[in-house]
Amino acid sequence: MFDRMAEKITPRTQDFSEWYQDVVLQAKLADYSPVKGCMVIRPNGYAIWERIQSNLDRRIKKTGVRNAYFPLFIPESFLKKEADHVEGFAPQCAVVTYAGSKDLEEKLVVRPTSETIINSMFARWVQSYRDLPLLINQWANVVRWEMRTRLFLRTTEFLWQEGHTCHATPEEAEQETRQMLQVYVDFAEEILAMPVVPGLKSESEKFAGALRTYSIEAMMQDKKALQAGTSHNLASNFAKAFGTQFLDSDGKQKFVHQTSWGVSTRLIGGMIMTHSDDKGLVLPPRLATTHVVIVPILGNSPMKPQVLEAADKLAQAIRDAAGKSALPYEIGVDVDRDETKQPGWKFHEHELVGTPLRVEIGPRDLEKGQAVLTRRDTGAKEFIAIGQLPEKAVTLLAEIQAGLLEKARAFRDANTFTVRSYDEFKSKIDSGGFFVAPWCQDKACEGRVKEDTKATIRCLPLGSDFTPIAETEPCMVCGRSESNRVRAIFARAY
Repeated sequence: MFDRMAEKITPRTQDFSEWYQDVVLQAKLADYSPVKGCMVIRPNGYAIWERIQSNLDRRIKKTGVRNAYFPLFIPESFLKKEADHVEGFAPQCAVVTYAGSKDLEEKLVVRPTSETIINSMFARWVQSYRDLPLLINQWANVVRWEMRTRLFLRTTEFLWQEGHTCHATPEEAEQETRQMLQVYVDFAEEILAMPVVPGLKSESEKFAGALRTYSIEAMMQDKKALQAGTSHNLASNFAKAFGTQFLDSDGKQKFVHQTSWGVSTRLIGGMIMTHSDDKGLVLPPRLATTHVVIVPILGNSPMKPQVLEAADKLAQAIRDAAGKSALPYEIGVDVDRDETKQPGWKFHEHELVGTPLRVEIGPRDLEKGQAVLTRRDTGAKEFIAIGQLPEKAVTLLAEIQAGLLEKARAFRDANTFTVRSYDEFKSKIDSGGFFVAPWCQDKACEGRVKEDTKATIRCLPLGSDFTPIAETEPCMVCGRSESNRVRAIFARAY
């Protein structure tokens, strides 16, 4: 036991990748599975996913979407119906060829995404314009055969939500696509405290089979980008492949216009890399299960019963104060009564798992009518009168949530640079960050950047009309000024 306490988390500045792995493993968020490329999400990590799921589910349902569930197995012929889709996903597909002691008549693909199987059902369910819009979401697992995996960020099997909708007009489909992108922006910033840039993906980076793809892009502490969510306008591509038509009010048969959108357990990895430090996990309060832990300092003091009683009363007082406050969530307050561990051990444990606030109270504190309150995000420690502590704790939780977002946004902005020439870009890309530059929209220029620097166009930031922002300067890569240039964000990414 005591050997484990001595384990050190690799400093971020020494090896960011190793640091990330150390935090995930030592905070007991996830572990490696016996199945190569897969992960086991441990209770600490799954509690975070449950918080993500419950909050995001409410937001999705507010838009009129309802939950459903579709099969894990997809007939191989379904994927082949949409050419771009099958080409995009074929290298990642796991295929079942043998089951029930015999070869299958048709191979089954283990769900990499559900556009095809869901469209096969939409084709049955949609008959008339009265059936539209059809708004469906499912919470599920998917399998993509990844060659290089990393816990939460990229695993062979992962959890996600995927929304799928049908609409009568292209305008309605585009509105749905944009609406869900905004839901993801608000969720990422309000709940994960992770600032994101919403934008349009380039043609090379868009979802296989989509007309256009929007995404939210976040910056991690190593200055790499993370695609944190996507929303796709599928137009009628899948509808035509599956014959999803409806009789419109004008008496004509028409193909539906569709969208799909999703986020995954990758959000947990993004949250970790946005906020955490060399002591372990830093958890935004809105993702915490335990928000305040009270550690009684007991030793051999004859006042042990009084200290424990005071800790219990303080815990309830904090819960009561939170209940009367404007906090939009119920808080958890625990009293750490484990007498097999020393206080120093407990402090280390609670820092490691990211408990937002820690309270220490011992016999001397009790005599003085005070306790020690420590913030996990900043490490700031102060003595506070016990009577004032409940309201102070509630106030600090709100401050921590807002402060984490503000700090992450300041970091991103400080590491976002405008560049005009390719030489300037290449001289700076190794230092990391977001690089904003004019792009001529030529795939050759995009490909050259990727080949030369391993950076990609993360997105084309959106103007007020939800279209890419026009640039008057020449393309950063080729220097041409006769084409239609747009603003692009280039970065290396996960």
